Amino acid sequence: MTELASAGQLRAAFLRWALVLVPGVLLLGMLSGAMAGSVATNPWFATLAKPAIYPPPATFGIVWSLLYLMMGLALTMVVVAWGAAGRGVAITLFAVQLVLNLLWSPLFFAFHRIAAALVLLGAIDLAVAATLLAFWRVRRGAGLLLVPYLAWVLFATVLNWQFLQLNQSADGAASGPVRIEFKP
Repeated sequence: MTELASAGQLRAAFLRWALVLVPGVLLLGMLSGAMAGSVATNPWFATLAKPAIYPPPATFGIVWSLLYLMMGLALTMVVVAWGAAGRGVAITLFAVQLVLNLLWSPLFFAFHRIAAALVLLGAIDLAVAATLLAFWRVRRGAGLLLVPYLAWVLFATVLNWQFLQLNQSADGAASGPVRIEFKP
């Protein structure tokens, strides 16, 4: 016997990990946004001047749901690549970029720190690019699944920069005490 696991066992392992990681990544993203009040009806956000490239608000929920789904699948592909060179580094980079990603919504929407959110997006851009390369080295398909995510965070960086240009007086301005709460 030369195989450590059969094809069926590998598929079952992928499915088990996917059933945990995909919903987990989706849930973390949704919780971060919900707790920060990252919706178009956020009272502070509603007062901001919107850049010309600002897409319809419904776009964000759709795009982020798809991106978190692809991120979870990419992570699953790397997690089940037992013995692959660079696997541990790739998983660590994923965790770092995800934490940075989850910090953006509270920084922008709850704390109204537009400039700080822009700096954070620069770090996210670099972290996602590094994660994409690390994933590519472990499993090309996993790297490919992160390409739309990188494109979106680069777009978000430009959008955040334009928000800052149009709303410099709103940067750091609080419309009362900062409150973070979960609204189902």
